[in-house]
Amino acid sequence: MPRLEIAASGFRFDDRPLRIISGGLHYFRVHPEQWADRLRKARLMGLNTVETYVPWNLHSPSPGEFRLDAGLDLPRFLDLAAAEGLHVLLRPGPYICAEWDGGGLPSWLLADEDIELRSRDPRYLKAVDEYLGALLTAVLPYLASRGGPILAVQLENEYGAYGDDSDYLADLAELLLRHGVDVPLFTCDQPADLARGGLDGVLRTVNFGSGVEAGLAALREHQPSGPLMCSEFWIGWFDRWGGIHVTRSAADSAADLDRLLAAGASVNIYMFHGGTNFGFTNGANDKGTYRATATSYDYDALLDEAGDPTAKYAAFREVIARYAPVPDEPVPDPAPKLAPAVVELTACANLLDQALLLGRAVSADRPLAMEQLGQSFGFVLYETVLPEAGPAVLHVAKVRDRAQVFVDGQPVGVLERENHEHSLAFHAPRRGAHLAVLVENQGRVNYGQGIHDRKGLLGEVTVNGLTLAGWSSRALPMDNPPAVSFTAFDPASPPVGPAFHRGHVDIEQPADGFLALDGWTKGHVWINGFALGRYWSRGPQTTLYVPAPVLKAGRNEITVLELHASTTRTVELRDTPDLGARED
Repeated sequence: MPRLEIAASGFRFDDRPLRIISGGLHYFRVHPEQWADRLRKARLMGLNTVETYVPWNLHSPSPGEFRLDAGLDLPRFLDLAAAEGLHVLLRPGPYICAEWDGGGLPSWLLADEDIELRSRDPRYLKAVDEYLGALLTAVLPYLASRGGPILAVQLENEYGAYGDDSDYLADLAELLLRHGVDVPLFTCDQPADLARGGLDGVLRTVNFGSGVEAGLAALREHQPSGPLMCSEFWIGWFDRWGGIHVTRSAADSAADLDRLLAAGASVNIYMFHGGTNFGFTNGANDKGTYRATATSYDYDALLDEAGDPTAKYAAFREVIARYAPVPDEPVPDPAPKLAPAVVELTACANLLDQALLLGRAVSADRPLAMEQLGQSFGFVLYETVLPEAGPAVLHVAKVRDRAQVFVDGQPVGVLERENHEHSLAFHAPRRGAHLAVLVENQGRVNYGQGIHDRKGLLGEVTVNGLTLAGWSSRALPMDNPPAVSFTAFDPASPPVGPAFHRGHVDIEQPADGFLALDGWTKGHVWINGFALGRYWSRGPQTTLYVPAPVLKAGRNEITVLELHASTTRTVELRDTPDLGARED
């Protein structure tokens, strides 16, 4: 079978020179019924390859479990890529960054309080071994050496920005080889990290968004011969809550692509199609201040979040045509969109009142971290009693990540990790008053040493300097639609604090759309049980992408978890997105 060869002069495949022209397309950020559409558009733009990460944390939500169903059906994605005649660059991690929760590392690893991730820690390597064994059992038939589309497999991910232990990289390489990988391995790093992130005998590639000549020169300095490749050519960027919508002009990024290809380099465009951080899957960064990544992963990519070609798509197609064949077919038109509709949410259910239906409580002398509860995403509800009445100051050693505080069911304040908040003053109405703290995991840090990012109330919790004991910790993963009892909304008695709100809308013909939540504050949305993701009035995005396949002809159910309050009872389906103020 033909396989990728790494020659001094460049890549070769089937005994012919090959320039890899690839684009990032993460199957787990796209509804599976839309994979074929996105892959077809990749081929039509002139790509000969697509790249995807593999999120270990979704495939293995608990130890010993490995899922390949529904949106995690990687073999089906690979079949569809092959059907379009596309090669694949597979990036299985185990760490992937990707602005994804924990960089794709399963949260259950953090149940061991002193585990060292991305290291030779035997507990970590044992888990990695089991993961790769399960993954590669499914993936080996798709290697190019066996007639499949996978040209090469990435070893770790930008490791040089994290550590410098080449023995660790060698351990991972040995695991990949032992589990049957016989196509080339490669590493990728930013120019300054190429020395630390590489491994002798493994192809080095470089990541950058600009400074093409300098980036390729740095790669050539560390790798005097062999293919030049930029494995992540950043053509946009991700957004964070409270920030702006980051963009990059089509002309500027297309000019840099031209420089790359003119230099004879291969490229993976990051991203061809960004997609969406559905559910609670977004990551975060913490370089002194915690910043959670937004739900949209539009990335100002070649296809927008709804999969429609952008101005960049046309500009990049024109550049690629100067260096490689481009199909003589027209650029696809934008997909149909929903007709705008206002939807009234007529029923509600208070979260605190129905917490018993949402998760099981565990009693302990101190609050338990989310990972100790066997939970990956969502919320933890902590409860105890206050020892005295009167003025009180609650102090929490670490809030991970956002804590809403209630006394006898009434909200008394919020503590946010992003604002470095630890203390909250309130008045306890009586001795033995009920203290409840609802903590949201806003996304685990996905880059740097902060990936050891446990969630919940961590460390000592005191009131007026006295340690509180006798805690109940209740996991509220929200990984399925909330099974709560709704009642008709009563404007004379609206719910206090976090509550679910439900309404219905009739749709004649399902199509892509965007859900606007003007007048709502912060929370999460499901449509027909599919978790669209988080919303937050601080922006930048004010709409959530609604993939056509989650809708059905006829009656559709919308459920909103509002953590605070709203000034309206309606949400709106629109035909255009609002991702916020742009910056080029």
